[in-house]
Amino acid sequence: MPAVFLKDRSLLFVSGAEAQPFLQNLITTDIASLGADEARPGALLTPQGKILFDFMIWRDGDGYTIETDAGQRVGLLKRLTMYKLRAAVTLAPSTEEGVTVSWDEDAEGIRGSQGARDSRFTKAGVMLIRRPGKHGDGAEALYDALRISHGIVTSGSDFALQDAFPHDVLMDFNGGLSFRKGCYVGQEVVSRMQHRGTARRRVVTVSAATDLPETGTEITAAGKPVGTLGSVEGGNGLAIVRIDRAGAAMAAGTPLLAGNTPVSLVLPAWSGLVFPASADEASA
Repeated sequence: MPAVFLKDRSLLFVSGAEAQPFLQNLITTDIASLGADEARPGALLTPQGKILFDFMIWRDGDGYTIETDAGQRVGLLKRLTMYKLRAAVTLAPSTEEGVTVSWDEDAEGIRGSQGARDSRFTKAGVMLIRRPGKHGDGAEALYDALRISHGIVTSGSDFALQDAFPHDVLMDFNGGLSFRKGCYVGQEVVSRMQHRGTARRRVVTVSAATDLPETGTEITAAGKPVGTLGSVEGGNGLAIVRIDRAGAAMAAGTPLLAGNTPVSLVLPAWSGLVFPASADEASA
C-alpha cells in the first residue's frame, strides 16, 4: 500500500529533565513503559474523565513527540503550559506539519529513528508506522478505509471532544489508558468505570448493502436511539453505540437502521468484547 500523508496532523515536542514525570502525572498513557519505537494513543482528560484532547505519543531522543489534530495543537499546548508551573520541561510546537502513515510492506525498514509503530494497529494485526512530514502521496481515503475496517476512531469524525470517555473509544484496550501507573487528571472516574464495569458505549464497525448515510446519522432499533454513525467509506463505517441496547435488539431480531438504511454492527475482534448474548443479559 502507498504511504499516505495526513496534512491535518500537527506535532508538539516535550523535553527536559522532568518530561516523563510531568506527562505521566497528566495523561492517560503509561509512558514509562513506552517502547523505543512505539507510538501509543493518549488523552488529556477533564476532571470529569472525558476526553479533552486526544493524540499519539512516542519517544523522541530524551523527550517525547505528541501528534494531534492540527485544530487541537494550540489548545493542547496552552493546557500543558498551564500545568507546567516550575517543572523542568520545555514545550515547543514543531515547524514540520503533517504526518505520513505507511503500513504492511511499505512499513518495513521505516521503524526506529525514522518513525514509530502505531500500537492501535499492532493490536489489530497491522504494522503501521507514523513519521513526521510528507513522505508519500497516497489518497487519505486509503488510510480511512484501513482504520474503519479495524475499528480505529479519530476525534471529530467519530466522536466529539469533551463528550466521550476513554472507554467509549476503546482506549482501555488499545494501549492508551493505564490503570496501574497512579493518578492523572480524570483518573478516578475512568478507574471507577473500569472496576464497576459500567462502560456501555463502545466503538463498532458498521456495514450495509448500500452506501451508508452521512456522518452524524442516528442509528436506531425500533425507533429508539442506539448510537451515532461516525466515519463513512461507502458501505462501511464506524459508530459509537450502546452495546447493551444494540445487543438486546440483535437478540430480539430487531433491525438496526442508520437513518433508513439497514446495518450490521460488529465489535472489533482485537477488543475481545462481545454483544450481550440475549435480551435478558442486555438488561442485566
